[in-house]
Amino acid sequence: MNQRGAGAHRDRVAEYLARSGLAGPGTTTVELPGDASDRRYVRLRLADGTTRMLMVHSGPIDSRTLPFPTVARLLARMGVPAPAVLDGADDLGILLLDDLGDVTLLAWLEAADAARRDELYRQAVDLIVRMQRRGRELATPAELPFTLAFDEARLTWELDFFVQHFLAGLRRARLSAAARAALGDELRAVARELAAEPRVLCHRDYHSRNLMVHGGRLHVIDFQDARMGPDTYDLVSLLRDCYVRHEPAFVSRMIAYYHDRLGTSAGPAYQGRFDLMSVQRHLKALGTFGHQATVVGNDRYLSAIPRTAGYLAEVFGRQARFARLHALLAACAPDFD
Repeated sequence: MNQRGAGAHRDRVAEYLARSGLAGPGTTTVELPGDASDRRYVRLRLADGTTRMLMVHSGPIDSRTLPFPTVARLLARMGVPAPAVLDGADDLGILLLDDLGDVTLLAWLEAADAARRDELYRQAVDLIVRMQRRGRELATPAELPFTLAFDEARLTWELDFFVQHFLAGLRRARLSAAARAALGDELRAVARELAAEPRVLCHRDYHSRNLMVHGGRLHVIDFQDARMGPDTYDLVSLLRDCYVRHEPAFVSRMIAYYHDRLGTSAGPAYQGRFDLMSVQRHLKALGTFGHQATVVGNDRYLSAIPRTAGYLAEVFGRQARFARLHALLAACAPDFD
């Protein structure tokens, strides 16, 4: 954000604090690093030592229909720990939230032993199971997430985003018309197959940076894009995380735990669906990383590219069905050699 924009942002925060009665000699604010959106986050410390979080949007909002508070209310009904919306000012584009602290699951893993890691990841899997089960029970067209889906059009759009912002944008690949058409055919086939799967409620960005360790248990954040999609979506995001790599035995153990909780089977068919979801999810992530670097000017995500491409290499090596897609991608960028 430019200097003028940053000033307007601070002015809106100051106006909200004054209007809400939270301003005072003992009140302090600290701006926090943002995410891949245009939202800003400000920690508010009150005179009594308690803290709150301000989510500051780029402009005015309508909190009655805004996805974040809508999904927050749904998660509360499900019993999924998440920050509650405490107050706000629509004209200022501000929501006042619970403050869950600074310890993401990713940061927490740096000092975790194996037993505690397993415990928290079982919690994370339990929350996926809860969202899927309670999502089936509470599904209604009156709730926004149940009206949105990873349908073929959405999945294809994300894969086209990868071609535009990772291959063409970040890697500057120049595809011939024939190569682009062939790649498009392969990507549409991935999207078509995923879109045909039965759908459950998905967080949509369920990984170690969006899970907070607070009060001894996990809480979910960044859930505003929740929608219906394949049952593999959130588990792929969690276990093939773009920001931290887990050994295969751990991943297999957590997949087995997921199926044990649901009373289902983790056989070869599931592994194939898990790998298919991984292809779409990680190509989509590479598109986001490319867009952040080339359009937004944010290099924060570049370090995640080798790990993300590595997941794809593993799937391509394991699943012969992706041989043509692999060859087409390898011809475009060295990440896929």
